[in-house]
Amino acid sequence: MFSIRPFLVLGLTLLGLPASSRSQGFTDPAPPEVIPAPAVAPPTEATTFPGLTFHAAPKPLPEGAVTADWPRFLGPTDDAKTPETHLLERFPEGGLKKVWEMKTGNSYTSPTIVAGRMVVFHRLGDEEVIQCLDPESGKRFWSHAYPSTYRDRYGFNDGPRASAVIADGRVFTLGAESVLSCLDLASGTKLWQRKLAEEFDRLPYFFGHGCAPIVHTDKVIVPLGTSDGLSVAAFDVATGKLAWGTKHTWQAGYASPVITKLHGKERLLVFAGDDSDPPVGGLMAIDPENGALLDAFPWRPDKYESVNGSTPLPVGDDRVFLSASYDKGGVLLKFTAEDKWEELWRNPEFGLHWATPLRLGGDLYGFHGRNEPDALFKSIEVASGKENWSADPEFTTPGPGGRDYRMKYFRGSLLQADGRSWALGEFGTLGILKLTPAGFEEIDRVQLFLARATWSLPVLHRGLLYIAQHEEDMEGNPPRLICYDLRK
Repeated sequence: MFSIRPFLVLGLTLLGLPASSRSQGFTDPAPPEVIPAPAVAPPTEATTFPGLTFHAAPKPLPEGAVTADWPRFLGPTDDAKTPETHLLERFPEGGLKKVWEMKTGNSYTSPTIVAGRMVVFHRLGDEEVIQCLDPESGKRFWSHAYPSTYRDRYGFNDGPRASAVIADGRVFTLGAESVLSCLDLASGTKLWQRKLAEEFDRLPYFFGHGCAPIVHTDKVIVPLGTSDGLSVAAFDVATGKLAWGTKHTWQAGYASPVITKLHGKERLLVFAGDDSDPPVGGLMAIDPENGALLDAFPWRPDKYESVNGSTPLPVGDDRVFLSASYDKGGVLLKFTAEDKWEELWRNPEFGLHWATPLRLGGDLYGFHGRNEPDALFKSIEVASGKENWSADPEFTTPGPGGRDYRMKYFRGSLLQADGRSWALGEFGTLGILKLTPAGFEEIDRVQLFLARATWSLPVLHRGLLYIAQHEEDMEGNPPRLICYDLRK
């Protein structure tokens, strides 16, 4: 059903890195027009809008509670952890209390929140829409939209896959068709915008452009993949001009890049790999100042219709854990003093499809498996890759019409906050867990709704929990963003 593109085959078996791979040499084909932020005062009062339902004000923020912003989809430290405290220890009788909810369009994104402003990125009709809301009321400050004609070739929804990024008073979004936008957070003014697929002859993707950008110093960095080998591109945050490019044959995957320190030096980690035949991809270590490629470690399932979607997880001053589904599994890499990747161990039975594993102490926790039925809840030891335990928790939950449904967490997501773990199952189950190398204890569990494709990590900010329901639920509720009160 798929055509083979011979031009992709050239160089796809590249495992080493000749000296020429360190040179960038890319020119910007179409620098964008820059629009200055307005001199007028931005909106300070948010207003209601169709599709917003306010249920009840949350409890006051407890005295002494620690809070943190949520600028990217994996949280303040890019590892599904937040320092927030004073959260519920168990769920109230009757379930979590809703503060507000809004109907959303198509997307697989979650909100981001900085300085009292929440940004939601989704698709309504034939437009990708960026909205700025008050996170405690759901009311809207501003909205910005642009056309989108994206259609998912596998029948998944046609909205954006990458959550917005907020940095230094700017909002950055990357749409499914590779539209990179920079907006002013206060006013919603479009400062600049680029159509990367048209400007750079971007290679095709299975599911659209799906990795969130990352902002580092004065650059916004985007995994790309073009016919002339522009694998990763950095753009000046103020002007949108190409600042540097990393040359490689690998194209963007669905894992978002991260910045970490290896041997005391800042390094950009990009886990690449999408629509190529034969399938190729892996982990690149890049100098974020100039785009120089230091080393690339191949790690990609052998199946053509496969992707790399789990964000790399630094686990020490020189080590990174990498995971892929489709029978590939996990691998622990060491970054040597000579700037080279060295494999320490691999475990084919710890392959997360898109979620990032949760690291607690010297152990990793996550939901292994490609599909819903074969997903297992597992823990492995970081030092050795040895499996600590494997579980397949099952429970029943009431549904419409009084029917009970047999449920699991399936390919769930894990969030760490306030000394415990919060598991969101892909059918809308939320659990409070205690995780140890000896096993797990389910402290409490609630069924928020019954809907497929609950794939985005929950967002936690000032004791309020935000869950993105990406598909219609069994009671007929459309896709929604729901704010729950998690304050103690």
